[in-house]
Amino acid sequence: MTGKLFGGRFDTADKRKRLKEIIAESASDPHFWEDRKQASILLKEKKYLEDSLALVDEIQKKFDDLDILIDFGEQGDGDSAQEADMLSQRIQEDLKDLEIRRLLTGNTDSNDAIITVNAGAGGTEACDWAQMILRMLLRFCAIQKWRAEVVDELAGDGAGLRNATVTVEGSYAYGLLKSEHGVHRLVRVSPFDANAKRHTSFCSVSISPVIDDTITIDIKDSDLRIDTFRAGGAGGQHVNRTDSAVRMTHIPTGIVVQNQSQRSQLQNRESCLKILKAKLYDLERQKQLAETHAFEASKMDNAFGSQIRSYVLHPYKMAKDTRTGLQVPDPLALLDGQLKEFSLEYLRQLAAGSFKGKA
Repeated sequence: MTGKLFGGRFDTADKRKRLKEIIAESASDPHFWEDRKQASILLKEKKYLEDSLALVDEIQKKFDDLDILIDFGEQGDGDSAQEADMLSQRIQEDLKDLEIRRLLTGNTDSNDAIITVNAGAGGTEACDWAQMILRMLLRFCAIQKWRAEVVDELAGDGAGLRNATVTVEGSYAYGLLKSEHGVHRLVRVSPFDANAKRHTSFCSVSISPVIDDTITIDIKDSDLRIDTFRAGGAGGQHVNRTDSAVRMTHIPTGIVVQNQSQRSQLQNRESCLKILKAKLYDLERQKQLAETHAFEASKMDNAFGSQIRSYVLHPYKMAKDTRTGLQVPDPLALLDGQLKEFSLEYLRQLAAGSFKGKA
């Protein structure tokens, strides 16, 4: 069954052959580690191949188990029939993961990611919406078993937050999260309006890949202004009494990043530099795409008419991605982190050239 299921569409034979070549090269070449950049590229490819093939093997094992359960179910074993149904659903999810891996072929798709969330037009409503979007993204990271850390956030006036920055470490974090880049629109009855009127709120999300050794980003010390300040805390014994928080400004571009999540000023400085490199890389990438319609659309104001996705909670329930056309009747599941279907459809259409999305 393996050959029929995976041999052509996912090129498992070629992947196994390529994996053996990389293992042999790294083991036999005494100069392998001298070129750290090339070694890093090969090791990244090796991990991709290992993960993909492990998933294929796991799916094949589940198919074998499914065949047995179906046989027992056809002989009248009700428990086996029920277990076969559940296993079939798990296989379908695994096949989606396998398809996602096949579609994640960009240079930075396998990298860690930086998430930036900013409240848009709408005052307190927008700040609350930004908090909801941040929770949605953190829930998705938890489902994917990635490590996500909020390294900086600014609370809104009375509710929610004005902005937040999150670092995400995990396999293909950037590739799976890049579909969330853009403006998100919410329509609901406001919990902050005594007259229970319907409100529309906006929140922008920026997704940048963390830059690894395969990409060089040169930052001159003379181009940086670094300020330290006392980090905010919960009060009492948790107050950070040293000036460990770091704000880093890249003077040529005006990009400002800051981190106060660590007690060590050195750790916060290193985190700021990592975030800054990601933003500078993303800025350069945006310049290269500046003439495409999709990118111009993604740069629209954080307000009405610029959204990549709408979440309607009143007078009906629906979530719709304006780029792919994918629509679901349960926006609450989406807001609870169930983003895989939207990410997969985005990657499918991006690969097919159905729209000129950002790679």
